[in-house]
Amino acid sequence: MPSTVRLHRVLTTSPEKVYRAFTEADALAKWLPPNGFTCTVHHHEPHAGGTFRMSFRNFTTTNSHSFGGEFLELVPGELVRYTDRFDDPNLPGVMTVTVALKKVSVGTEVNITQEGIPDIIPAEACYLGWQESLRNLAKLVEPEINE
Repeated sequence: MPSTVRLHRVLTTSPEKVYRAFTEADALAKWLPPNGFTCTVHHHEPHAGGTFRMSFRNFTTTNSHSFGGEFLELVPGELVRYTDRFDDPNLPGVMTVTVALKKVSVGTEVNITQEGIPDIIPAEACYLGWQESLRNLAKLVEPEINE
């Protein structure tokens, strides 16, 4: 049975800046791949009904896997909801990712739910990958560089 993971993080930046990190292709390529991977964004259309396609490459082995999906709902500064589907037939099904953003006194509360994870992928591997990605996200969005 496909599994679900839930993550929570508070970032010391605005919801608008976090939202941009989820909707700009160059930003995604910088923070989304877990450590040890690079990311190529092949196309990216961040609007409801728009699609995206990207691939992660293992920097050690040079093996890669590609995936894509559709943006279901976008509310600037508040919500990003999209589907994900791996190209690999061994990783079947469609996952749904919901990213809810909320302004709080110290910045932005981020709640992520990833549903429909293929059985072959252990939930703990998803948690580990997301935790690495979220650390990278914080390094991108928390610095306030005003030049």
